Amino acid sequence: PINLKTTKSQILHHHISSVEKLPLSTSGCPLIIRCKNFRLLHLLLPREKECQNVYQSLLRLSQPVKYEELFAFLYNPKQNEQQRREGWAFIDTATDFNRMGLPNDYWEISDLNKDYEMCSTYPSTLVVPKIASQATVMGSAKFRSRGRLPALSYFHRETKVRWAAICRCSQPLSGFSARCVEDEQMLQAISQANPNCPFMYVVDTRPKLNAMANRAAGKGYENEGNYSNIRFNFQGIENIHVMRNSLQKLLEVCALKSPSMSDYLTGLENSGWLRHIKAVMDAGVFLAKAVADEQASVLVHCSDGWDRTAQVCSVACILLDPFYRTMKGLMMLLEKEWISMGHKFTQRCGFLDGDPKEVSPVFTQFVECVWNLTEQFPCAFEFNERFLIDIHDNIYACQFGNFIGNCQKEREELKIQETTFSLWPFLLKQQEWYRNPLYKRSVKSGPLRPNTLPLHFKFWCGMYNRFDKGMHPKQSVLDLLLALTQKKTESERKMTDLQRVSGILRFEYFQSICSDSFKGKGCFCADQRFQERSAGILLN
Repeated sequence: PINLKTTKSQILHHHISSVEKLPLSTSGCPLIIRCKNFRLLHLLLPREKECQNVYQSLLRLSQPVKYEELFAFLYNPKQNEQQRREGWAFIDTATDFNRMGLPNDYWEISDLNKDYEMCSTYPSTLVVPKIASQATVMGSAKFRSRGRLPALSYFHRETKVRWAAICRCSQPLSGFSARCVEDEQMLQAISQANPNCPFMYVVDTRPKLNAMANRAAGKGYENEGNYSNIRFNFQGIENIHVMRNSLQKLLEVCALKSPSMSDYLTGLENSGWLRHIKAVMDAGVFLAKAVADEQASVLVHCSDGWDRTAQVCSVACILLDPFYRTMKGLMMLLEKEWISMGHKFTQRCGFLDGDPKEVSPVFTQFVECVWNLTEQFPCAFEFNERFLIDIHDNIYACQFGNFIGNCQKEREELKIQETTFSLWPFLLKQQEWYRNPLYKRSVKSGPLRPNTLPLHFKFWCGMYNRFDKGMHPKQSVLDLLLALTQKKTESERKMTDLQRVSGILRFEYFQSICSDSFKGKGCFCADQRFQERSAGILLN
């Protein structure tokens, strides 16, 4: 336990997940603080009254009831309004769609949701099939849970023969027999936007039993008999409640003091955490193979299309497109697939005092999938694990406004861009700290093909045990590589300078020989001038 009389320790109050007050002991009054960045603190206060005051204060600070109480609305990095606006404009999802070649002959940018009336949790603009009429788009929205109609996430233009796309939506309101002509037309339009492929995949990321249970509530999944040329696939990723319990069991294993190998491995297996990470990765790999190998378009959904769907589409995008393996590319992916498409960060991350059953480590799982990919392909990613960890921790810190709110409509109502600052420019100021020294832009420029056998999934000690200093070397391999890379860069710079100086001196030397009228004396004088000039330039 930390004795507050002798030890200082800093934690952000928004990072606090729970505070537990234990019974008074002969040593003092203990408090246990569990943090969202997986830090675990045992505090020992000398008196009961002090402990109670600290306990109540921490509970209040860590469970704000209003958005305005979050740190982002108070944080002032001493930037003016122009710098604030430039920070928010730095990542614009419209530029990413332009990079993909959109709009084009098959896809268009639609503003049918400009007032958020068609779907309150989608962005104001969506990419939809060009041949889909306004009636088709709006009719499909009415047949999808919470109005989350099929919209494009990623357009793959690897070849000029087929134009495969990844689209996402929520589950249909089909029940056991209901159907919707407009929704069927919408899927047909997606299929026709890839004219040289005779079919498209519809991927339900849920276990089939869960999807069937939703049919009893009037929801469920697509009836293949009602939709033309679709191939249906279930992926079996569990729901947010299973994931929350799994992480809790994992953290209990991490908190064990000197466990035996048997206890550790049994606890890790019983948590099921790596099994869930594998399930997300498997689904992403399925999408990537469908697009890259079969050139088939894919429509992805779970229940509401903002948790498992975001995970799977994001993993597939990283596998397919090397841009998303760069720092700026990952920022763009988070803006496009998570922030703008309505992942409920406030509820899933527990920013405000609310229903604990809505909290779940959905984003943490995605970040861990990316980390596993960096382990399999160490030269394919521009960033290192620090970049992933700092993004993860900044989300929970609530210092920046990017992730506050559950959707774009809510962020506009909160005036996030007028009252808070964006995280992305602050991260890029430290890009040397986040740079992967092994990164080679030319390596794996095409799709990544990870091995998803169980033995390739590792426990992420750098995330979950990073505060256990005894588990990590004094100098990590990453630090050593970064130091060597910096030395190499400095040596190359010095060599370039020397080559430049050498060129100047050679030119002056031969110029002096040609201009000197006395041959013998001229050579001697030129040699002398060469040596003096050399010494002067090198000293400077």
